[in-house]
Amino acid sequence: MIKSMTGFASLTREGDAATVTVTVKGVNHRFLDLQLRMPGTLSPIESRLRGIVQQKVARGRVEAAITVQPRAALPSIQVEVNEAVIESLSAALERARERGLVAGALTPGDLLRFPQAITIADQKESLDPAVFGEVEAALGEALDQLTRMRTSEGAHLQADLDARRAQLGELFERAAAAAAAGSVALRARLFERVRELQAETSADEAAIAQEIVRFANRSDITEETVRFRAHLDHWRALSDSAEPCGRKLDFLLQEMNREVNTLGSKAEGQGVTELVVSLKAELEKMREQVQNVE
Repeated sequence: MIKSMTGFASLTREGDAATVTVTVKGVNHRFLDLQLRMPGTLSPIESRLRGIVQQKVARGRVEAAITVQPRAALPSIQVEVNEAVIESLSAALERARERGLVAGALTPGDLLRFPQAITIADQKESLDPAVFGEVEAALGEALDQLTRMRTSEGAHLQADLDARRAQLGELFERAAAAAAAGSVALRARLFERVRELQAETSADEAAIAQEIVRFANRSDITEETVRFRAHLDHWRALSDSAEPCGRKLDFLLQEMNREVNTLGSKAEGQGVTELVVSLKAELEKMREQVQNVE
């Protein structure tokens, strides 16, 4: 089954712990290229999120954006008390008091004058672990939507490629038939020329016949025909398979183009050149379409 590499999906999932919004866009790419944009609070599960994408997408550039709005607000500041520093300050103050240098007890206001004693800082942003599961589920749903769109577009691609494949096969059979007719005509011309030469000289007939066969075999396209037909059969199997096939189809087109080039260089016959040009043009159109296939 052919799937397109292009598609778009967006959803918002209202969970118990948070509201999660996921937007996913897919475009053409030779391999799987994932661009993941998300808040730093999701860093602990980044590898799991990437794994979810890799399970559902085999090829293409995928841009996924995730935003999270937690239900419960967490404290925004964090206070840390350095007990060792406070104990040292208290001991020093007690010694000073014994010597009559200071009077009074150590107060909280006094501690605030020493940055080393009490530290007040913004709390590092974090999420309730329950949010992680909701994010994974939302990403999976968005990717399922993306897959449905890619599958729908892939159906249109497959219909177009199937029609072009049928036309390609028809053109090749016409070219092969024209080449076969040209080969027969070539042999006939060669034999006629040999008879003319034999009438004029005492040439070795066996050597001449061997040379004719050698020359005629250079225009034989049996191998190219067999391989091209095999490529068409392989194409049908790949496009009907459940596995991603874009790169394999692209390789098959290269092989078919090679067979067409060889046919054009070897074949004789009326109309072969025009048919080869048509074959190459059709192959190029198919190659452009295959660039969209996963």
